[in-house]
Amino acid sequence: MHLPNTWQKCAPVVLLLLIPAPSVAQERAPHPDRNARPVLPLSLKEAVALALAPEGNVRVRLAEQHLRQAHARRNEVRAALLPQTEVSLGQQSRTLNLEALGIRIPVPGFRPFVGPFTTFDLRATATQTLFDLGLIRRLQAATASVNAARTDLERVRDQVAGHVARLYLAALRAEAAVATARANVALAEALLKLAQDQKAAGTGIGIEVTRAQVQLMNERQRLLIAENERRRAHLELLKALGLELDAELQLTDTLSYAPMEVPTVEEALAIAWRSRADYAAQREREEAAQLAYSAAKWERLPSLVGFADYGTIGSSAAHTVPTRTYGVVLRLPLFDGGRREARRADAHAAWMQERVRTEDLRRQIELEVRTALDGLRSAEEQIRVAEEGMKLAERELQQARHRYEAGVTTSLEVTDAQTRLERARENYLAALYAYNLARLDLTLAMGTIRQLLR
Repeated sequence: MHLPNTWQKCAPVVLLLLIPAPSVAQERAPHPDRNARPVLPLSLKEAVALALAPEGNVRVRLAEQHLRQAHARRNEVRAALLPQTEVSLGQQSRTLNLEALGIRIPVPGFRPFVGPFTTFDLRATATQTLFDLGLIRRLQAATASVNAARTDLERVRDQVAGHVARLYLAALRAEAAVATARANVALAEALLKLAQDQKAAGTGIGIEVTRAQVQLMNERQRLLIAENERRRAHLELLKALGLELDAELQLTDTLSYAPMEVPTVEEALAIAWRSRADYAAQREREEAAQLAYSAAKWERLPSLVGFADYGTIGSSAAHTVPTRTYGVVLRLPLFDGGRREARRADAHAAWMQERVRTEDLRRQIELEVRTALDGLRSAEEQIRVAEEGMKLAERELQQARHRYEAGVTTSLEVTDAQTRLERARENYLAALYAYNLARLDLTLAMGTIRQLLR
């Protein structure tokens, strides 16, 4: 498929459209069409670029938000391994019952009630996890999840590029179908004129004119259907690009046959293993699940936490003395009712699920590569056969017209030849579309779709 860079070519035209028309032109056209829709020249490369833009396809924007969410979750896990600090300022007035605290002094006149008295405390506190293998593994799992989300964003971009390319190809096919339908209408009009001329010359009959008129009406009906399908294809493409649906597209590429070097199955699979973003993302998810299982497994190990505080305390802000505390705490899990074992079993099952998904995706990729290669080879053969069939159909119609003009045969032979030519044109158009779609499927299967469209 030819993919020229049409934005530079079309920039002068766009600028001219944006410049207000001079007064002379306004005098010549005092009533311009205010309902005319803007025309957007668009190539396949530009369509993909629009879809992958920050405000483009919805799926890309959702994947970007998923990546931001993964970053936030990793930062949340990492926070547990970083120092935790705070400052507190407090002042309180208290009364106490010493007997409630176990203080009994057998002295006559001793009052167990003490207070009220005031306490002022200004203090900074810090804690730091010194060792926790479970937390470290959870941080590694969260980092792997971020990598998976980042690679998954590339997968979504590849899928969106492929989806937009398919819609663009469908729009090109609809454009070509309209052109073919118009050519068939022109041919039917020419054959109708020939039948009318033959009747006027006395060598034709009325039914031949009627037959040609019926054929012309059929072709005009097909043209209307083709134009409606073209508009529908344009609307679907506009929606995928996130553009206004009232825009008028002008597709600058054409549906053509461009031979390509077909790789072997081994070469295509090697490229797919390296380039497929969905395969890389799945391997990252499997690694994240494995690390999550490791984190659950090592929760049984002791953890070491350091703590310290420093501040000033007294009966008032003017009467304080500095005090401090520091130390370490070693926590050793003993028994929690089996909760850790349940988490470990759950994490192990999740890891096994990701391993199965990775293996299944690998087999699916191999299937897609082999199917795409077979489809490309078949499409090439279809183009050769369809091209030869169209040449033969054109030759048959030409011979039938000569025979009809010479009065050797009736218009029925011409109509049959016309029908076979229409079918041959449709076959060639379908073969062109199948070939370009097969090329697209192969690049998607190998993970090189965006490299092709750059």
